[in-house]
Amino acid sequence: MPATPRDLPAWTLAADALRTGRLAALLCVVQSEGSSPGRQGFKMVVTAEAVAGSIGGGIMEHKWVELARQRLREGDSTPLLRPQIHRREAPADRSGMMCAGEQEVLLWPLQVADLPVVEAIETALQDLGGGAWEVSAATGLHRTTEVPGAFYDYQPGPAWRYREQLGFRDQLTIVGGGHVSLALSQLAANLEFEITVLDDRPDLPTLSANHFAHHRRQVNYETLALPPGPHHYVVVMTVGYRTDAVALRQLLGHSYRYLGVMGSATKVAELRRVLREEGFAEANLARLRGPIGVQINSRLPEEIAVSVAAELIRVRNGG
Repeated sequence: MPATPRDLPAWTLAADALRTGRLAALLCVVQSEGSSPGRQGFKMVVTAEAVAGSIGGGIMEHKWVELARQRLREGDSTPLLRPQIHRREAPADRSGMMCAGEQEVLLWPLQVADLPVVEAIETALQDLGGGAWEVSAATGLHRTTEVPGAFYDYQPGPAWRYREQLGFRDQLTIVGGGHVSLALSQLAANLEFEITVLDDRPDLPTLSANHFAHHRRQVNYETLALPPGPHHYVVVMTVGYRTDAVALRQLLGHSYRYLGVMGSATKVAELRRVLREEGFAEANLARLRGPIGVQINSRLPEEIAVSVAAELIRVRNGG
């Protein structure tokens, strides 16, 4: 089965608790910087009996879980927004960790009245239905169809507000549905990508067997059209040189976070030469990655997939 968004277990725990009249607390990292173990958007839900998700782990997370449970026992419904500084010498708000970064954590008590919103968020994550959710001291917790420009949007200050898109931030499209595509889909399913696999061959066994991708389609590479964007990663690994070239003709010139083609150095060099002679701009060809993958002398499809997945992670994390 395709992977679900990382946040789904937390919202499911919240929904299960509220359905039975039990209270829960949402912990969410609304802002982070530096070497913070909890990144913006990390979240967890805490009940008296269980937890789901994470705000960064370690002693800091343990303290927040205990604080949330104490407030649940006391029936304290007051939200709490507090910085956590991961430096021993910090004069205040020390987290107990020494990572040198900072994060701001929101503790938001969930009430039974929040159940419709929590269920709507849970359903949107299950179905990849899109939209966003928002929380603020002024308006409380609600789901919205108004999507922020950034995936996470935090407005600090007395009138603070936090808004977050629902679903996967990063999209991975694999053009080609063969053995390496299947192996890469399996790895990427654990890396927070919404995965689409495209191929022009009918009844392709490896495409039919790809239960890790969220979307699988047969397409005509001559009319291939993929939306650009700063969170869209595109990997071309079709059945051969000719179809790689057909697909790349449709993709070059569009702005993706990552565009790469699988193949040997000789094959990729020939692709670049032919596309250059056809008039494609040198700047666009320079943005085409290939041969793709980190150098680990990979040979098996699964090894190649590991090398490509590692390169996707490196690009996503700013390498």
